[in-house]
Amino acid sequence: MTQRAILCPRCRRLVGSEESVCSWCGTARSAPWWQFINWSKGVMDGDWVIKTLITVNIILFALSLVLSARTVGSSSFFSPGQTSLMLLGATGTYPIDHFGRFWTVITANYLHGGIIHLIFNLMALKQIAPRVSNEYGTSRMFTIYTLGGVTGYGVSYFAGVPFTIGASAAVCAHIGALLYYGKSRGGAYGSAVYREVSGWVISLFVFGLIFPGINNWGHGGGIIGGIAIGAILGYSERRRENHFDRASALLCALATGGVLVWATVKAFIYS
Repeated sequence: MTQRAILCPRCRRLVGSEESVCSWCGTARSAPWWQFINWSKGVMDGDWVIKTLITVNIILFALSLVLSARTVGSSSFFSPGQTSLMLLGATGTYPIDHFGRFWTVITANYLHGGIIHLIFNLMALKQIAPRVSNEYGTSRMFTIYTLGGVTGYGVSYFAGVPFTIGASAAVCAHIGALLYYGKSRGGAYGSAVYREVSGWVISLFVFGLIFPGINNWGHGGGIIGGIAIGAILGYSERRRENHFDRASALLCALATGGVLVWATVKAFIYS
């Protein structure tokens, strides 16, 4: 019997009557049911993931203020104390070398030292992350954020930075991934992306020279990590996201959620 045109169960694009697989996402008509899960919507929707990242950063900032009030007896709306940030997972040579808190290279990406610090990083994340999601896909965007942030703080640790926090290392990983994308893709669009992102890198460099307390090692390590991870994972125009990309993002999410919850519970128990 002649097969009819259908909507792909995964991406909801039209699969022609002569096609055995979806030309958009590669899903076969006869694929098992678990391949029909629409990963591009719902839980793995790019906007949803970015909003979740922003929300988690805001929640951790609020918790750091509450914890400061508990540990010190008072709390500033603009800046939590270093003790609360240390308990929640600030990273650097001090927490890692003295307390073995190596997992803080993940948690530090969700902590901020003040309201301006938080707003600046989240504005950058809201501007850059959708671009990365569009060019790499949602799963790879989140993996770049997580592993790029880890790379940035890893470089910062080996550079001897004693105490550091902020989402900027992960945001810089997104910048690095876009740098790689623009240079690798080429053409008018790729060149435009590369020029724009290069401007961000120059601004970061100048900003780091002018203002004290900026973790330039974390920024530089994040950019390098983003370039490397972007090159390893590839972008959407070269290959579509697959089960490996989604599994990698899921592992990053589980690791991040696990250490954030563990650090928060432990911090409030022992504060």
